[in-house]
Amino acid sequence: MKNYPIPVVMMIVLLGIVALMTLPSFSNSSLPAANMSAMGSEMVKARVTQIIEDGEIDLGGTVQRYQLARVELLEGDYRGIVMEMDYGRRQVLSNNIYLQKGDTVLVTIGVRPDGVLTVYFADFVRANSLLWLTILFVVTILVISRWKGLRSLLSMAFSLLVIIGYIIPHILSGEDPLLVSIVGSVILLGVTLYLTYGWNLKTHAAVLSMMIVLLITGTLAGLFMVITRLTGSGDENALFLLQMLNTQINLRGLLLGGMIIGALGVLDDLVTTQASAVFELHHANESLGFRQLFQSAMRIGQDHVAATVNTLVLAYVGASLPMMLMFSLARGNYGNLINFEFIAEEIVRTLVGSLGLIAAVPLTTAIAILFALRADSLEKWKQFLGPEGTGESHSHSH
Repeated sequence: MKNYPIPVVMMIVLLGIVALMTLPSFSNSSLPAANMSAMGSEMVKARVTQIIEDGEIDLGGTVQRYQLARVELLEGDYRGIVMEMDYGRRQVLSNNIYLQKGDTVLVTIGVRPDGVLTVYFADFVRANSLLWLTILFVVTILVISRWKGLRSLLSMAFSLLVIIGYIIPHILSGEDPLLVSIVGSVILLGVTLYLTYGWNLKTHAAVLSMMIVLLITGTLAGLFMVITRLTGSGDENALFLLQMLNTQINLRGLLLGGMIIGALGVLDDLVTTQASAVFELHHANESLGFRQLFQSAMRIGQDHVAATVNTLVLAYVGASLPMMLMFSLARGNYGNLINFEFIAEEIVRTLVGSLGLIAAVPLTTAIAILFALRADSLEKWKQFLGPEGTGESHSHSH
């Protein structure tokens, strides 16, 4: 019988435990009843077979192009029926994208009081385009990163599995969103980091650092949520969810959980990069002590965290740009704007996340240095802890 390395066995056991935790949650019976239908469940696909009419119309002073098309329903109870559908004749269009023969669109079907069927345009079907973009994304990662790219793709799939199969069902069933998010985050960071970077000292340092930073981030988020009196009701989707569910959800816990999960992605990149920098610096000059290694690695980390914090802020601003444009158009006072909860939530999310990033640099640097400097003394535990993880160029031959 083939003997597998202990780290491989540990990874298999860990994945098995996670599978046992998450797979039962995929059962629809575990989800609570809701007074709503699934988004898109009342829509069907249709194909544009002919553009009957193409002209201009004045809708309350807005002149725009409109179309009248003939569509064939592709699914549902009325599959195969051909109907007429207007586009841009009753509502102002927010774009200049128009129907073409052969387009596949989503439509909703209605029945008038006299029993006549009507069909309304809902949206374009984008699945094929998104599929091609996904294929391009996967191929590019595999070409550039090869096996490590494949492991990162598996990690991404695993992350979605945990979020959809564990975090979401448990929150919807009424469990504490903060506790569920923390448990889910630990599972995510543990398995995905090891799956991507392997079972080695460098990854151990990154995982340990990530856990401590998440605790710091969660504590700061909870503290400033109390200080700023956030209730978690700033997101209208959270309020809508609360109305639709028969179970009660802790909106504050949901907001905190979202902050922690949102910080994972950026922290993942930062701690692994910083841990790698420490190990590479150590191997470049093994005579460097703790102080010299710390100073050298911190110079790298300072540049990284400055760029990452700026990226984080710009990402949040970009997401809220339409709202900021609308507020500026109304000549609103930005001093008053920050008091609204939906804005205050984003400010707390951004600043707390940035504080977590800043704390991650010295913390990860110190932990990684301790692992790197004691790699030789840990050699006897290599069977359990794995190699250093700095690549084949640094492996020792005996």
